[in-house]
Amino acid sequence: MKKILLGAFLALLLYLSVQAAQAGSPAPLAYVVRVQQDITPASADFIHDQLKKAAAQNAAVFIIELDTPGGLMDSMKAIVQDIIASPVPVVTYVSPPGAHAASAGTYIMYASEIAAMAPATNLGAATPVMMGQEGAKPQSVLEKKMASDAAAYIRGLADMRGRNADWAAMAVNKSVSLTATEALQKHVINVMADNVPDLLKKIDGMQVKVGERSETLHTAGATVEYHKGNWRARLLAAITDPNITYLLMIIGFWGIIIEFSHPGAIFPGITGAVCILLWLYAMNILPVNYTGVALIMLGIACMTAEAFMPTIGVLGVGGAAAFAIGSVLMFNVPGFAVSYWLIGLVTLVSLAFLSFILAILIKDRRKPSTVGPETMVGMAGKVVEWNGKEGAVRVNGAVWKAESAVACTLAKGDKVKITAVNGLCVTIDPNQSVST
Repeated sequence: MKKILLGAFLALLLYLSVQAAQAGSPAPLAYVVRVQQDITPASADFIHDQLKKAAAQNAAVFIIELDTPGGLMDSMKAIVQDIIASPVPVVTYVSPPGAHAASAGTYIMYASEIAAMAPATNLGAATPVMMGQEGAKPQSVLEKKMASDAAAYIRGLADMRGRNADWAAMAVNKSVSLTATEALQKHVINVMADNVPDLLKKIDGMQVKVGERSETLHTAGATVEYHKGNWRARLLAAITDPNITYLLMIIGFWGIIIEFSHPGAIFPGITGAVCILLWLYAMNILPVNYTGVALIMLGIACMTAEAFMPTIGVLGVGGAAAFAIGSVLMFNVPGFAVSYWLIGLVTLVSLAFLSFILAILIKDRRKPSTVGPETMVGMAGKVVEWNGKEGAVRVNGAVWKAESAVACTLAKGDKVKITAVNGLCVTIDPNQSVST
């Protein structure tokens, strides 16, 4: 009897100690980030930094809320490598309803330990497309090699995570897509969830392989923390947006043109130089079609030339056409395109500004000055005193030092014509003098 009571007492003591330990331990952390943009170097940099922070906080799970039309292959591969190397289990969750994980987003889904989707979302269409070949089927040897390599790449990710490798290859080779319900049925994803709390409940207790170890997820009741990128990540994301990159280029060229046509304005020149430098940085990391950039520059040059040597609109209209075509061609990769509305608006504004407003400003600048000493040129003055080549004359009630290119004899009160003003000295033409 004593042994039974002692065993019961020890069991109770053990139970109470476990409960106390659990009550004293903090709730698991669900570290959540949102990627709702094209997959660019900014996205890769953001996820890389956030994964490090999640590991430093010993997070139970790292959740990427994903909504992307695709992006750059190099950036996608950098994200995939970071996910595979992460000591924290990664869940990629296509959310909110209406979102999609196309192209590069599909690879990221397959690389994650857990793939999840909200209702009314979709994924797929992961065929790599070369610049200038959007919407075309792979035809060249290089394109076929790219498609074959991409299919093998995503198959490897599918095998590693134990998901449907055949459909993954079809997503690359045939650009197929799936709804969330179909993806769950075909074992492309692990779970469907309405929101993050629902997702945490459904993945609680799942077994995942993180690196070389197996791990059981404990996410029920986890504390959810949403994290945003720092100012560097936000700046990089902004300037690598195709529309922002395009505007930086246009504003930069406008500023430089204004500065050259009106030297000393300073502000347009500084603004233009900063925008050009930011544009060049974005050009270095984005898939830019340089034929498009060349056409834009040609268009700007033609529209500017219209202001200096009017051709009844020929240069202006031709420049506007080259500008618009170049703007369309500047980015020609899925997920990277400038809005056609923005192109139309900027083309019209550029044509109006460069061909007409700039012409008016230049003509106004060439008009004779109406204020200051220069207005005295052509006026008549009266000699106050004169000696050979120099003396003094009265103009507009003020006495000015005067000089002549040749020696002449002038008497006080003689009328002379002012031909130039140099500082505080005027130049007269003795042949224009009139005796009183």
